[in-house]
Amino acid sequence: MATMIRTFFSHVLESIKSLKRNGWMTIASASAVTITLVLVGLFMAVIFNATKLAKDIEENVTVSVFVDIGTTPDEMQQLEKELNKIDNVETISYSNKDKQLEKIQKQMGEAWNLFEGDSNPLYDVYYVSAKEPSDTKKISEKAATLANVFKADYGGVSSDKIFSIAGKVRTWGLGAAILLLFVAVFLISNTIRITILSRQREIQIMRLVGAKNGYIRWPFFIEGAWIGLIGAIIPILVLTFGYQKFYTLFNPQLLSSNYSLLKPESFVWQIDLLMIVIGMTIGSLGSIISMRRFLKI
Repeated sequence: MATMIRTFFSHVLESIKSLKRNGWMTIASASAVTITLVLVGLFMAVIFNATKLAKDIEENVTVSVFVDIGTTPDEMQQLEKELNKIDNVETISYSNKDKQLEKIQKQMGEAWNLFEGDSNPLYDVYYVSAKEPSDTKKISEKAATLANVFKADYGGVSSDKIFSIAGKVRTWGLGAAILLLFVAVFLISNTIRITILSRQREIQIMRLVGAKNGYIRWPFFIEGAWIGLIGAIIPILVLTFGYQKFYTLFNPQLLSSNYSLLKPESFVWQIDLLMIVIGMTIGSLGSIISMRRFLKI
């Protein structure tokens, strides 16, 4: 055990020396890692937030049930009971036509003051939200058949498009992220391969003096991990501080529409950790894959 520990630290020291001896190639390899991980980090942040916003949009789609003009209070109570009986209804809220007019007046200005009182052309409305966004259409169709309902609307084609886009963001976003990781493996492995090629003579000498493949491979394996770790530093800083700034600037605007970005503290550290793991893993594997041709007997 003691021998294995000494050998491991010997390989670590050798890998650090090798990084210094091959300074320019180390910088080139680390730069490839940096560029790729910046793209991976930014892309993953976009995917996570796009999925979050798509979910927010889905959850904010509600059925607007417009009540017939002249409906009595007793009929209103009966209608609310019938709405509550519809399958998969989660919440029901009520807004009378005067409140509807106030909202429009705030957005559109004083021109709508002419419609106050008996001139108000709007309807009393029940807002019905579904337990699952996909149930919204069925609830709308059922509510439209109830007594004293003028119409039930959930956005129709527009909301159907929202649901479709939300699904595509999750599916294609995940696929694109995986594809980008494969591209990262290819780019980093090939850059490290150039580093190995530049040290072909060093590897040949080690084999001539009888060094085993494992002994030759370990310093390069650890060196690849160092390159991956070094290359991950800038992407981590870019994502950590850049996303915090982006969140501060844009999230208040989204909150006004009942949407929000992911909080930095909730997921940035996870992506940072993932980039370290990806960088070190790809760096190490890239070194091993690139060395295979030189270690064949």
